[in-house]
Amino acid sequence: MHYLIGFMIALFIALTGVGAGTITVPVLVLFLGVPAPLAVGIGLTFAAAVKSILFPVQVAQRNVAWKTLGFMLLGGVPGVLAGSLFLKHLASIGSMNLLNSLLGAVLVTTAGFQMVSFFRPQTQSRTPYDRSPWLVWVMLPVGVEVGFSSAGAGALGSSALLTLTPLEPAKVIGTDIAFGFIVSLLGSGVHWFNGSADPGLLMQLVAGGAVGAVSGAMLSAHLPRRPLRLALLLWLLLLGGQFLFNSYKLWAAPHKVTLHQREPQLQSDGRGASSSEPRTVGAPRDHGVRL
Repeated sequence: MHYLIGFMIALFIALTGVGAGTITVPVLVLFLGVPAPLAVGIGLTFAAAVKSILFPVQVAQRNVAWKTLGFMLLGGVPGVLAGSLFLKHLASIGSMNLLNSLLGAVLVTTAGFQMVSFFRPQTQSRTPYDRSPWLVWVMLPVGVEVGFSSAGAGALGSSALLTLTPLEPAKVIGTDIAFGFIVSLLGSGVHWFNGSADPGLLMQLVAGGAVGAVSGAMLSAHLPRRPLRLALLLWLLLLGGQFLFNSYKLWAAPHKVTLHQREPQLQSDGRGASSSEPRTVGAPRDHGVRL
């Protein structure tokens, strides 16, 4: 089963271009019942493993803008550390319902953002100005999102590069892959150090993912990419909604129990109060006529 899931995740990554972390975490949590902190650590490691193959290729093709990547990492590295530590804090205090609701919100936001980019006109020109220093501040929250949920490095990173830099599309892709690889590798190391690791499950996912990546690369030339990407994004929106719905049910259940427990108490208090009230018996009326 785990091999098949790894195969399917890598297959859809190759066919649609959606990031590994975005798909892996909701699948592990909702379908395999993996705890969210462990799923995030596995998702980051799986993403780093996938991008470790792509990163050297981009470097060899000189598609990495190293100066721009440096600005991205100045914000992304502290962000991914902060996000990973925040996830550990929520897990340590037992706020799993809050954690799942936040993961659902992140998933819905990321998938929604990618859908907006999906419907944006592809002929839109790039900015002629180089605002690369702004990437330090823009990538800080992106790094937090990656460390907390393992999602967002690909979609948000490429959008920031297209908006703030005049890089060519090939260098946007290469620089974004390099950024995703480094922050995923760093984030996975933090999660493994904190104990959020399952080497057996990870190896099964990677083994299945290797076959899925090759299969996806072979099928990508014969299958339409845009409809598959749209279908996957809609599915991710539904998964994010499922996270939020499940969290709401868990939050609402104790409140319903409390209300049901208070109703009999209120009723008994009402009966007690009515029975304990002193009853005043009036003197009998004299209907006779006094002489």
